[in-house]
Amino acid sequence: MARNLGPVCRLCRREGLKLFLKGERCYTDKCAIERRNYPPGAHGQSRTRFSEFSIRLREKQKVKRIYGLLEKQFARYFELAERMPGITGENLLVLLERRLDTVVLRLGFATSPAQARQLVRHGHVQVDGKTVTIPSFLLDVNQTVSINEKSRQKKVVLDAIELAQRRGVPSWISLDREQFRGSLKALPARADLTMPISEKLIVEHYSR
Repeated sequence: MARNLGPVCRLCRREGLKLFLKGERCYTDKCAIERRNYPPGAHGQSRTRFSEFSIRLREKQKVKRIYGLLEKQFARYFELAERMPGITGENLLVLLERRLDTVVLRLGFATSPAQARQLVRHGHVQVDGKTVTIPSFLLDVNQTVSINEKSRQKKVVLDAIELAQRRGVPSWISLDREQFRGSLKALPARADLTMPISEKLIVEHYSR
């Protein structure tokens, strides 16, 4: 499975926004945005004028990085969102939130997108009682996501749950921490997605 193996804190600095890619570190003073809130590289602190194209491109790149996707994967989600009834940009965000690794992260079983993806790939996550190792598996409403019984005492899982207790879970997700399981109560509405994303710019980018 292709994935980005580079330093993720540089990605946050490039976008000028906390993308929460580093788990608990993102909530401390060690966060790269807190220490160096400018793009990486020799010219990171110089003034830059952005064209309309670059603004749309940066928005697409930001969302790709939030969900840990590469270009071909992201383009396929956009094509699927276009074919669905409704507003393309909102369809895109809902599809990304339905990914198994994203739901594992939202439930608080992992502290970062990379950790959630690894839990799924290594067989620690079950959907409706069956092990699923595909991070891009799309969940439907009322499907149950749980941690494999043999994996419930793993330190990474317990640490993630402890951190999640302080953050809470989204309103469209139900969680039973004692049983290490949760489910989608409903698909998220656009108002429920609080990350500063302008999906209209992404639609304009692909429609140019």
